[in-house]
Amino acid sequence: MRLLHISDLHIGKQVNEFPMLDDQRFMLERILDIIRTRKVDALLIAGDIYDRSAPSADAVACVDWFLSAVAKTGVACIAVPGNHDSAERVAYASGLLAENGVHLAPVYNGEIAHIGLEDEHGPVVFWLFPFLKPAIVRPFFPNEEIATYTDALRLVVDSCPLDSTMRNVALTHQFVTYGGTQPDRTDSELSLGGVDNVDVGVFDAFDYVAIGHVHRPQRIGRDTARYSGSLLKYSASEVDHPKSAPLVTLGEKGSVDIELIPLEPLHDMRRIRGPLADLVSDETVAELSQSDRENYLHVVLTDAFPPVDALSTLRSVYQNVMSISYDNARSESDAAYDAEEEENALERLSPIELFARFYESQNGKPLTQNQNKLAVNALENNEEDR
Repeated sequence: MRLLHISDLHIGKQVNEFPMLDDQRFMLERILDIIRTRKVDALLIAGDIYDRSAPSADAVACVDWFLSAVAKTGVACIAVPGNHDSAERVAYASGLLAENGVHLAPVYNGEIAHIGLEDEHGPVVFWLFPFLKPAIVRPFFPNEEIATYTDALRLVVDSCPLDSTMRNVALTHQFVTYGGTQPDRTDSELSLGGVDNVDVGVFDAFDYVAIGHVHRPQRIGRDTARYSGSLLKYSASEVDHPKSAPLVTLGEKGSVDIELIPLEPLHDMRRIRGPLADLVSDETVAELSQSDRENYLHVVLTDAFPPVDALSTLRSVYQNVMSISYDNARSESDAAYDAEEEENALERLSPIELFARFYESQNGKPLTQNQNKLAVNALENNEEDR
């Protein structure tokens, strides 16, 4: 049985205010091509189908088109929601979709849904683990102590009626680690890890573990437990990391072969550097291909002083410049000064201000008014207890 594993589609995402929907649709067309030409039996989507829990109409239309196209190929599609998704929205009309071979994980209710497919070696059972937190799991195991994400996922996995004589595949969207080793992350994912770690040993009973959540494709602990990575580069820290999709071939029990299929985007994301005059000179422009002009670029200028109207000048040649930074003696001095200023500024903040900063850095949004009030009360109570 051949399985194509993808995740972290983030349909509807914008990067540096550039809408990525055309690039995403192009990549989904590539996935459809792989399904048709490589005789894939099932497409696995390990979470973060959308970029937001309340996606735009255009994003929903794109996913609708894609799932309909997959269904028309006759290939089974099996998907779980990630932390960016709304589990309720992803599960909408799942019964109707299942009749057309599109199987979406239901909202967690204490049981993990599973789907069975068969090939010449017998059944393969797919277990659909939506993104889970200890707080979601605790109500269904009231007599168990659940202190960590690993505790929660271990209980959930142990509650699944697995038949170890069959081939079992898990789809999960968690921050899966191996012992003390964490996966390689992009700069935008450095807040991942810590309390939300789930040790890969939780999934030892599965023949293959299709993981989503981290954007760089990689194995974790063993070859048969891996992050597929995102379909596209979504940050400057990914420019040197090409994308791929694992094509997993399950033979008889114990036989798993994995091929990483390269994914070439509509527009690559690259970093270029040099003085502005050199980057837009006639000699440089003459050597540029059309794709060079259209790639998403993060530009590092090495001019001693910031050139006037650098962005407009660059975009006259490179139409998709996403960001400009500077690398010279002046910028290094400014960076050192900024770091010192930041340290001094932090020392002047109150405990609640420090907590508010920490909360926003971890969650990507500020405290609400009610949350701020609760934090203030907690800090005041702590002071009184002393």
